[in-house]
Amino acid sequence: MEIKNTPIQDCFILTPRVFYDERGYFFERFNKKTFETITGKSVDFVQDNESFSVYGVIRGLHAQKGKSAQAKLVSVLEGKILDVVVDLRKDSKTYGKSFSIELSQENKKQLYVPKGLLHGFAVLSKKAKFLYKCDEFYDKSAEFGVRYDDPQLNIDWKIPLENHIISEKDQNLPFLKDLKL
Repeated sequence: MEIKNTPIQDCFILTPRVFYDERGYFFERFNKKTFETITGKSVDFVQDNESFSVYGVIRGLHAQKGKSAQAKLVSVLEGKILDVVVDLRKDSKTYGKSFSIELSQENKKQLYVPKGLLHGFAVLSKKAKFLYKCDEFYDKSAEFGVRYDDPQLNIDWKIPLENHIISEKDQNLPFLKDLKL
């Protein structure tokens, strides 16, 4: 497995070694020992989530706060998405910065999202299945978010405006400047 840094502190791109033959392919999606050895970060995932969406869906930007803050390992099982993170950790060198990467069933890349980052994604293919491992359980009372179209963040979701599919909940999230934690 190859691990690369992103412009966001402690946020990593993981690219597995994939073994192809006439039967198809095989790869190790996650290996705790390898991950911790290479990154120096300890992780204990406790919950896996899967979502299915169609082209144009934008989910996010979401996070959980306090003791319920989650680190995530995200990947795509089917299709292609644009995955986006925003650093909200006040003590981070990359506070306020965002990063995006295309994750797909073809490239099999994964993104490790540390605690304290907003997370969201946009579906770029006809449909997509998205998997994320979390190191804390979901806690509705701890969830918060920022609008996907926040002008301060200026994120290019790579989907024309007329094709955006946004939940009512996500449309009603505050802008970053109005966020109260």
